[in-house]
Amino acid sequence: MALLGSSLTTDVGLRLLLSPLNSNVVIRTACCSVGIVLPVYNTFKAIENKDQNEQQKWLYYWAVYGSFSIAEVFSDKILSWFPLYYHLKFVFLVWLQLPSADGAKLLYMNHIRPFLLRHQARLDQVLGTVYGEMVKCISEHQAEIQFVKTLLLKITGSAAGMMRDILHPAQPQGRHRAIEASPRPNEDSESDHED
Repeated sequence: MALLGSSLTTDVGLRLLLSPLNSNVVIRTACCSVGIVLPVYNTFKAIENKDQNEQQKWLYYWAVYGSFSIAEVFSDKILSWFPLYYHLKFVFLVWLQLPSADGAKLLYMNHIRPFLLRHQARLDQVLGTVYGEMVKCISEHQAEIQFVKTLLLKITGSAAGMMRDILHPAQPQGRHRAIEASPRPNEDSESDHED
């Protein structure tokens, strides 16, 4: 019986994954899982195990994945309309990681590395300029950055308090009692001061 349930689950999963019309959310989630979640975990393991070969393998992967992501930013709106686009993306991401195919290293060595070597001086110059402008902008706007940081901390603190009130409504909060107990100004005493 367990075998039947396992087979049924696998069959349903494969049908959802491979159905081009009904599974856009499923295949996009699969792309995210295969393209980011698994590589992050495998990169973590390579770093923690101090395995130089695995670290280099995942550096190749991240270099190719980053390049692919940059290209996809500009082409995704057009390509996503093509049938099976996300299915092909899923296959591509799996191919990049397969040890037998060594796709990431292949693409890095044959395309990305030669391109970057050819344009390295210009890229260094552009990135140096951009980095310098970012540092200058951040240093010139420290007051605004501090204001936004403080504002975000207050918002998250308020949101946490609201969530606490929603999740535990029976627990009175000290600050609410102070607001409810604050006395109203006496209207008669104000009118006496005006005379």
